[in-house]
Amino acid sequence: MLGESPELKSALDRLELLAPSDLAILIQGETGTGKELAARRIHRLSPRAQLPFLAVNCAALPESLLLSDLFGHVKGSFTGADRDRAGIFEASRGGTVFLDEIGDLPLPAQGKLLRVLQEREVRRLGESMPRSVDVRIVAATHRNLSSMVRDGEFRRDLFYRLKVGSVVLPPLRQRGGDVLLLGEYFVVREGYQLSSDARRRLRSYPWPGNVRELRNTLEVAKALSDDYVIRPEHLELPESESGSMVGYHQQVREFRRDLVREALRASGGNRSEAARNLGLSRQALSYLVRSLAIP
Repeated sequence: MLGESPELKSALDRLELLAPSDLAILIQGETGTGKELAARRIHRLSPRAQLPFLAVNCAALPESLLLSDLFGHVKGSFTGADRDRAGIFEASRGGTVFLDEIGDLPLPAQGKLLRVLQEREVRRLGESMPRSVDVRIVAATHRNLSSMVRDGEFRRDLFYRLKVGSVVLPPLRQRGGDVLLLGEYFVVREGYQLSSDARRRLRSYPWPGNVRELRNTLEVAKALSDDYVIRPEHLELPESESGSMVGYHQQVREFRRDLVREALRASGGNRSEAARNLGLSRQALSYLVRSLAIP
């Protein structure tokens, strides 16, 4: 979870405040924003850190297998169930279960999950008696659960149960200079460098696939570069996408934010000195700090 933008720091601050509690947490954000990394960070900062962290992709399995995977089953409960099997919630043994893509969780499983959250118990498929479980649940989705609730695709009671502890991860296009910070991280550790034109190209592209797309793009760029310098042609980013999601005013705002933050960093936080270096009055700098949400 690398970055210095106020948008990311705000999300991480909230995450770190929620992590020590035993609340269920819902992580929301576009694909590729690092939701599983955030879930693992929550687990590491929680009292359950020394216990298992188990991840399940709710969109990866058909409903019958998902129900068995999450809640377990007893021998003979369905064709192929030749032995008793504990589900993920039992297998966590007091740890954390991460339910990725919870928006794809089938409605029958949503009701069973609500019982885990409220009663701390599960009932294996084919079994009549519930079993107690001790587990912390962290869920994530890129889907709009509010709309799904209105359309009857997601349980309202489960949504509000999860929403109590929610964290929204910002998309990369809203994180300003974090694009270059991450870009440098992905290439410099292996001896590569970004040319100035490549850096400008990275900043101008909207990154609809977020950090995952940035990382994959730079992996390919490293393979294409024969002198350890990454240039725009190595990035292979479509020209038609440039600026389609990042308008002129947003780019100017991000440039101003980076400029002010760099001046404050260089002055050690002394606003009078930073204002002089920028050719501004102290009052004008203070206004920029407030309007650009610079911490």
